[in-house]
Amino acid sequence: MSEFPNLSRRGFLTRTATVGGLLTVPGLLAACSKTDNGSDSAGSKLDQLKEQGYVKVAYANEAPYGYEEDGQLKGEAPTLHREIFKALGVDELRPTFSEWNGLIPGLQAGKYDVISAGMAIIPDRCEKALFSEPEFISPTAMMVKKGNPKNLTDLASAKDAGVTIGVMSGAVEKSYATAAGISEGDIKTLQKPQDGADAVKSGRIDAFLLTSISLNWLAKNNSGLEVTEAFVPEIDGVKQYSPGGAVFRKGQEELRDAFNTQLKKITSDDERYVQLIGEYGFGKETIPPADLKTADLCKA
Repeated sequence: MSEFPNLSRRGFLTRTATVGGLLTVPGLLAACSKTDNGSDSAGSKLDQLKEQGYVKVAYANEAPYGYEEDGQLKGEAPTLHREIFKALGVDELRPTFSEWNGLIPGLQAGKYDVISAGMAIIPDRCEKALFSEPEFISPTAMMVKKGNPKNLTDLASAKDAGVTIGVMSGAVEKSYATAAGISEGDIKTLQKPQDGADAVKSGRIDAFLLTSISLNWLAKNNSGLEVTEAFVPEIDGVKQYSPGGAVFRKGQEELRDAFNTQLKKITSDDERYVQLIGEYGFGKETIPPADLKTADLCKA
């Protein structure tokens, strides 16, 4: 896949799109009874998963976060979650595809146990479900022509150079650019990631601003371009990390906490983290800071 068909579903953009063409994997009915709030009514959920040997996960078919290719579930979230659940004694991920807007409702209805889609941790979602601690952050970067002829390193350097910046329609990156003092006239709106790459190639813009994760993935299929070192933009002095994580049903704190214990072992080991998900565009710059906590991110 060379594009991200619906980045808005991650919480990075506000517009929406549709992904289709994949069938739900069968055999995903809940195996245990639920109380009215969706929690498990008998025994430890982790013990149940160990006994059955698999965990039901939902993904949104969005590369590089969680997607299907050649009949295989791939991406950052499934790869990381597979490693974590194996450490917990659950050897198999059984996936089902869901449209982005249906992920949390499906979780609440007990159609699956975990959302494995790199979902952004934001307060309104925290009211409906339990998030793990951040498994990645999404620092920003710029896609430029090979050799970086304008010597761009961050938004301050872009402002000083007076370059033209491209952003996605409806994307938060426009607010990052304006907060850095870049004028509206120097910001061009594009409809999809490939449009940004094409605009840099043709010289219509000097740089395309997006998450480093998305740009590194995009660069795999666009020669003559490169991605600058990642940086974390600020708005009114607040760093914009855009973190994502796994999502569990309310009432499953024990399972979430067990997951977090194994997740911390990975995010505190730079080499292991990159070895696991580096092929999907994640690196040391996407490892969450130790003091970045979901409890704080969930506060309105």
